[in-house]
Amino acid sequence: MEYIPKTALEEAAMLQQIGVASFDALLEIPQEFRLNRLFNLPAPLTQMELRREMRNLSRKNKTLLSFLGGGSYDHFIPTTVDAVLSRSEFYTAYTPYQAEMSQGLLQSIYEYQSLICNLTGMEVSNASVYDGASALAEAALMSVRITKKNEVVMTDAIHPHYRQVVRTYLSGTGIKIKEAPIDAGRTSVLKLTEQIGDQTAAVLIQHPNFLGQLESVEEIAEEAHRQGALLVMAVDPISLGLLKTPGEYGADIAVGEGQAMGNAISFGGPYVGFFATRRDFIRQMPGRIVGKTVDADQRPAFCLTLQTREQHIKRERATSGICTNQALNALAATVYLATLGPAGLKEVALLCLTKAHQLQEKITAIDGFTCPFSSVYFKEFVVKTPMSSASLLKKLLRKGILGGIDLAKHYPELKNHLLICVTEKHTSEEIEEFVACLK
Repeated sequence: MEYIPKTALEEAAMLQQIGVASFDALLEIPQEFRLNRLFNLPAPLTQMELRREMRNLSRKNKTLLSFLGGGSYDHFIPTTVDAVLSRSEFYTAYTPYQAEMSQGLLQSIYEYQSLICNLTGMEVSNASVYDGASALAEAALMSVRITKKNEVVMTDAIHPHYRQVVRTYLSGTGIKIKEAPIDAGRTSVLKLTEQIGDQTAAVLIQHPNFLGQLESVEEIAEEAHRQGALLVMAVDPISLGLLKTPGEYGADIAVGEGQAMGNAISFGGPYVGFFATRRDFIRQMPGRIVGKTVDADQRPAFCLTLQTREQHIKRERATSGICTNQALNALAATVYLATLGPAGLKEVALLCLTKAHQLQEKITAIDGFTCPFSSVYFKEFVVKTPMSSASLLKKLLRKGILGGIDLAKHYPELKNHLLICVTEKHTSEEIEEFVACLK
């Protein structure tokens, strides 16, 4: 707690104790960096005037038509999400220290865990972690703890930022990272198989991968398990409305980014990572876990179970450095999934799939534009452009369109290739406008 001196004598004594003559000397801010004048602020406004001013400022914002994806997606958010998130009993991004006093929040986390298990086909889920990238890195560490092996194999088709976070997490641990290359937009199963050995703790894949393509999960799972390694799958939760779940593929750990489930893009965060696994591995799972029990009067009650917040404050013996969860973002995902239900999620996924294929067909019908990969994709696809992709994106931006991600910055071999994303929010008119600009 911050100490605030009550008298000038106490302040002088404190300054003398730490060896400075004055409060200004304590700050040590050079004179040339100080303002030395009053702030030039406008006159105060009434609430009505302030609202008018803010409206005028908002009119200067530009509304852009976006086809960006790459891990951050503009999906429709039902009104129910904001309605629940705005309630005072939930309106916090933090988790409680005195968990027993927050039954409503704990119940919402328990419901979140249950929905994530249903979504992924796994047996247990934690209360969420920071984001999809940290979830994948935590899965790699968890795999090493479980198998007692010291290598992980990671495919280059995983999101480049996720791969960098995995490298950062594992740096200094003595855990070796092997990376398998891409072949025609997907992980080369042959090259991946060559990387897996008797010291491989886990094989990390993304499905759909960063380039939007579906991986050969059955083959990869079979080879990983044959060598005694765990299979870690990073998945797009919206795709699970149509595709097999990680549980159906035989994955040991399923992770992913939950932003698409009821969370706005919000300039890149905060996001929420989901993390689910098999029941046998629950004590090695990072993060918090909420369980359901009964109180002394046999009424339903919720509590942190198996591990508490303090469990993580064990330095190198901790299962994770993450000792909290993204409660508000996880609640948004909970309300989103509860609002849509299985049928609604399937409809959203089907709209994404259909509209993405419509746009891809229209773009590749334009002279000079081609699709370099022939494998199946979900809502993102790669297009080879007849000119500089960077130049093309600048021209599209001048027309109010964010035309995709220039892949050259992540994959030099994919120079003049764009990663384009389509969600259920894109209308036929917007798709036609994009195509017309490309023509």
